[in-house]
Amino acid sequence: MTKIRSDHIRAIDQGNYDVFSAPVYIRGFVRTYATALKLDTTAIMAQLNQELSASGNQGPPAFHSPASGLMDSALFHLSTAGRRMLLPLLAVVLVVGAVAAGIVLLNHRAARHPLDGLGPGLYQTADTAGETLPLPRH
Repeated sequence: MTKIRSDHIRAIDQGNYDVFSAPVYIRGFVRTYATALKLDTTAIMAQLNQELSASGNQGPPAFHSPASGLMDSALFHLSTAGRRMLLPLLAVVLVVGAVAAGIVLLNHRAARHPLDGLGPGLYQTADTAGETLPLPRH
């Protein structure tokens, strides 16, 4: 159900955190395990953080917000957003791109001279000599 190996679940139950290669795995497994058992995950995670800090196996915090530049922050939030945000974000990018392309095309069309590309006139003169325009009939 949790897709956590049974030896890892035994290690969590016994408080033997030396089995794990990094504290981030401990936190992730404990959160998944607590959710599967329908326990209070915030209380369990607070207790786990106390146990890890007492054992000296604190490691980096489970979730942190990068204090670097704007690009680092955007990439961090994009990576933590999950797949549910991918489709709406893609839709927004496509709509913004379509609007920008429409504006560029309209500006290009407005800058063109209206008679550019217009072929020769369709009016044909009469074959009679000396008469250039037909006269209207009364």
